[in-house]
Amino acid sequence: MPMIVLASASASRRRLLESAGLSPIIMISHVDEETDFFNSLLPADMVIALAITKAHTIREQIDFPAIIIGCDSTFEFEGLSLGKPGTPEVAFERAKRVQGNSGLLHTGHCIIDTTKDREISSIVTTKVTFDEMSDEEIHDYVASGEPLHVAGGFTLDGFSSPFIPLIEGDYTNVVGISMPFIRKAFAQLGYSWPEVKVMQ
Repeated sequence: MPMIVLASASASRRRLLESAGLSPIIMISHVDEETDFFNSLLPADMVIALAITKAHTIREQIDFPAIIIGCDSTFEFEGLSLGKPGTPEVAFERAKRVQGNSGLLHTGHCIIDTTKDREISSIVTTKVTFDEMSDEEIHDYVASGEPLHVAGGFTLDGFSSPFIPLIEGDYTNVVGISMPFIRKAFAQLGYSWPEVKVMQ
């Protein structure tokens, strides 16, 4: 039986998998996401390219039967990719731009089954709508540190949840990994969901 490997440092992705009964091994790919090649792509193309690159990077590092899950997310707003803000100044500016508006959260997924030499990749997109926010609220949120290291500068399962009144699509996809997609991908690979939950 292969082991599940999550090629991500994201605590949110790990929590989603574990809360659904999975026990992934965590292996971080250390792929450089800020290359000219990735930055030249459209937002949806970029996340799938990064997810595939991360999964294949981990595949080259392991010598045991595994199902590797690679993911990458970005928030597309007005045609631009808003990744991790990195600094409080950028996080504040992003929040000012998106408040009162909607955008698309794209997550690229790549699943590689090393035992069957099969690969499934796809993008899942969820529309996210933000409330109007005061400067005081934005400053307070940025001061929490949460938005600096998450795609788009917001999370649904954290301090920004009071400012997101509506999403259209998969909630787990916004958190970081589409669990319905994961279940269907495993089914395509020939594994029932009860089987997946006992992979250690």
